[in-house]
Amino acid sequence: MATALFCLAIVLPALALWRFTENLPLLDLTQAARRSTVILDRDGQLLRPFATADGRWRLPATAGDVDPRYLAMLKAYEDRRFEEHPGIDPAATLRAAWQWLAHRRIVSGGSTLSMQVARLVEPRSERSLVQKLRQMVRAIELERRLGKTGVLDLYLQLAPYGGPVEGVRAASLAYLGREPARLSFAESALLVALPQAPEARRPDRFPAQARRARDRVLDIAAERGVIGRAEAETAKAEPVPSSRKPFPMLAAHAAEQAVAADPEARVQRLTLDKRLQASLETLAAERATAIGPALSAAILVVDNRTGAVLAHVGSAGYLDAARAGAVDATQAVRSPGSALKPFVYALAFENGIAHPETLLDDRPVRFAASYAPENFDLGFHGTVTARYALQQSLNVPAVDLLDAVGAARFIARLRGAGAQILLPRDTAPGLPVALGGLGITLTDLARLYAGLARGGAVPDLVRRVPGSPPPCGEGPGVGVVQPDCEGGQRNHPHLQLLPTRGRRVTADEHEAERTIADPVSAWYVADILRGAPPPENALSGRIAFKTGTSYGYRDAWAVGFDRRVTIAVWIGRPDGASVPGLVGRASAAPVLFDAFSRFGGEPETLPRPHDALVVATAGLPPPLRHIRRDAPKTLEVTLGVPLKIAYPPDGSRVDLGLSEGARAQLALKALGGQPPLTWMVDGLPVSEGMRRQAAWSPEGAGFARISVMDASGASDSVVVRIE
Repeated sequence: MATALFCLAIVLPALALWRFTENLPLLDLTQAARRSTVILDRDGQLLRPFATADGRWRLPATAGDVDPRYLAMLKAYEDRRFEEHPGIDPAATLRAAWQWLAHRRIVSGGSTLSMQVARLVEPRSERSLVQKLRQMVRAIELERRLGKTGVLDLYLQLAPYGGPVEGVRAASLAYLGREPARLSFAESALLVALPQAPEARRPDRFPAQARRARDRVLDIAAERGVIGRAEAETAKAEPVPSSRKPFPMLAAHAAEQAVAADPEARVQRLTLDKRLQASLETLAAERATAIGPALSAAILVVDNRTGAVLAHVGSAGYLDAARAGAVDATQAVRSPGSALKPFVYALAFENGIAHPETLLDDRPVRFAASYAPENFDLGFHGTVTARYALQQSLNVPAVDLLDAVGAARFIARLRGAGAQILLPRDTAPGLPVALGGLGITLTDLARLYAGLARGGAVPDLVRRVPGSPPPCGEGPGVGVVQPDCEGGQRNHPHLQLLPTRGRRVTADEHEAERTIADPVSAWYVADILRGAPPPENALSGRIAFKTGTSYGYRDAWAVGFDRRVTIAVWIGRPDGASVPGLVGRASAAPVLFDAFSRFGGEPETLPRPHDALVVATAGLPPPLRHIRRDAPKTLEVTLGVPLKIAYPPDGSRVDLGLSEGARAQLALKALGGQPPLTWMVDGLPVSEGMRRQAAWSPEGAGFARISVMDASGASDSVVVRIE
């Protein structure tokens, strides 16, 4: 009889447990698999995370991503026999049962890490024996399904840390400001302690409670031999963070574009280089702030070998509302000024119209339709070589060459190379396009210059590492990211060759790719631009570069390249307002040269094609010694051009930053007339010079009447508002 009762005592609970288990629904890990979208750089480093749809920060993390000392403390504090038990710890369970019988309430739950994960996967607000039994069954099921590694990885992703912060990686970034791969003993103990009472121990709200909980973890770790007693006492002296830190937000514009392009992907690996991206974002913010208020800056870096985008700085500060930081200036259509001149020359070289040593005339001229371009300095240089004209960015020779090759043909070449060119509405391409009379984005401009560096072959930009999985694929069944993979060219990320459309093409493939010039013409232009005079305090002859300034001082550009990389820079106001004194050479070129220095390494010159003709003017064939055109030139001396104020425009508002206390000058520019010229503001002479260009320093904001008079007595006036 006693034996039968004993058997019943064993069998009936077993049957009840079996019945309970059979009635449980299938374990659903869908919610557990949902995590934040993370944007990584080419080496798997975090650029920017995004919160989940319900506002939580749950970043992927694995045991391989965190400091081993943290894992040792976690197991010592939470579950000393984690590696041995099947999901539940019998000794801990018996202890918890005895305490419940003795006190008639739950004193300790005897929970293992696996049981805690079960509670996180299927959260329940009530605490009861039935729920505890459910957790035990689920813990065993989790371990059978995922193994120890999968269970531990789930804990690292799901453990609560207060507010919307979940998982050790999000907590480490939020409270410590860095990834959890390297943690001190004190930091490890803090991250172990917080999930036990995440709201009551939040360091940003209750630092004293957080410190006490951390110190208790350190004591237990010392008692159980994880760390020494002296190390524990030293760790207790470390302060506890008292505020939450912002999550990383590098390459904010590129990250948003990646998410918009593939909203379902939770891990996206871009071609960006985190170190370079961070450095250039700082550079853009510093230079824009130094130049003036409300200005922004954009920088794009392209690997010439692959077309991979290595840095994408869309503004001078994504969160800077005063500078419209949310606007991605790399995608904005703006006037490039003289930045497209090299492609006019390339087309002329390609068609045998000119050579770098061909002589061109830089004199006062008038083209068809009374178009009379002038140089930026309002002077002329006489007869010069094409090399000198491009290096000095002379306007008349560039327009003369465009007239020879044809403006429509030039625009067709740009568009055929993949650039989206915007012309004024209802107008045909005209000669002003040589000097910036069209719209183009910084992105397209960078692609075109990268084409020059690649022998004329314009690359398709590659923004995502092609064919690459998340750092090492997906975990078993729940979408847990595995430890970072080995392999890849990490020592030279800038030179890493990506298997993509942007790779270096063979001669057979060249014809099928978009081109901006033939190889010889592209090299001619690159060789010329390498000799362009650099900005102050910069070395000459290291990179090929060109600057541009749009009409009205609205945009400053600088684009440079060597064999390795192309860097494009834009500076201006996102609203398109005029900025007196904003000139490509003075504002954008120094940023370009600084960006090249931050990229690192020695510049590499482009190899000379074997059929390039390198001779002086006298050694050229006679037809190339002077510009050759099938039609006679239509140049006329610009006599009798009426005097007119070109800048500032009549009725315009010019922001000089006077409301912020700045002291700035207003640039004055006139066209035509008979020199010398006399400038006046509100009837009083301006002291600076008697030339076509002058400057005036206003004493305060308000309306001003600006007048100019030439030697013949002709005059022109405008009224502007100075702010």
